[in-house]
Amino acid sequence: MIICKVVGNLWATKKDDKLNGYKLLVVRSHGEGETPETFVAVDTIGAGIGEDVLVTKGSVARNVLREKDSPVDAVVVGIIDSVEVDAQFLERG
Repeated sequence: MIICKVVGNLWATKKDDKLNGYKLLVVRSHGEGETPETFVAVDTIGAGIGEDVLVTKGSVARNVLREKDSPVDAVVVGIIDSVEVDAQFLERG
């Protein structure tokens, strides 16, 4: 799983039938020392713009939807309330 921020909504009137009924969000990964990546994720929990979320990617994302053949590779699986990290683990060296 990766931590992302919801930065937008996406609407597509023409899309694969297996995506019908799913809300699509534009999310941006964030983390110290990483280049942010912006991508689309299916929202399964009702997240909104500005919220920090947990996203799962890859074939595991399809398992969340219980549809093995859906064209999905990223799913929002949680809304983050808070994060606490010990600073000593953030040091690189």
